[in-house]
Amino acid sequence: IPVVKEVCRRVSVPVSIDTTKARVARLALEEGAVIVNDISALRFDPQMGAVVAEAGSGLVLMHMQGTPKTMQQAPSYGDVVQEVRQFFAERMTAAGDAGIGLEQILLDPGIGFGKNLSHNLLLLAQLDAFVPLGRPILVGVSRKAFIGQVLDRPVGDRLMGTAAAVAVAILHGARVLRVHDVGPMRDV
Repeated sequence: IPVVKEVCRRVSVPVSIDTTKARVARLALEEGAVIVNDISALRFDPQMGAVVAEAGSGLVLMHMQGTPKTMQQAPSYGDVVQEVRQFFAERMTAAGDAGIGLEQILLDPGIGFGKNLSHNLLLLAQLDAFVPLGRPILVGVSRKAFIGQVLDRPVGDRLMGTAAAVAVAILHGARVLRVHDVGPMRDV
């Protein structure tokens, strides 16, 4: 929390806190964070919705099959795009029931979270399927394993693959990007 406080004091950009814990989110929001990025989409901590609603902060609802410990153990979908879309609709309703306004919500399809290579590529190519939900689409593709699988490159050598994935994401409706190499991706 002291780090969050100091970062918020020193930067002029909105600060996001990645957590599934309501207590951590509350403390970070009190210190200046303005967005909660919850990889569980309000499923792991029953108090998270109330914390976000009370603070009026932004909320990233991310799709993840399983838990961080189990998500990559044979992920399976009938239609990954439709299932993620349905998940978003359900989680947006849950957020609304917690008192969170739609204007507070961003949607993250969870590239690399409970998905195999095919799932990740389908989601990236069909991000526009989530645009009709009316919320900004956030993606985190930077240096991800699927880029390494496609290009057969180690993590430190995925800049061009990341650039391609970022371009595809933007062309298909992404409006917020999580990246490591901010300058080059801003150029993209």
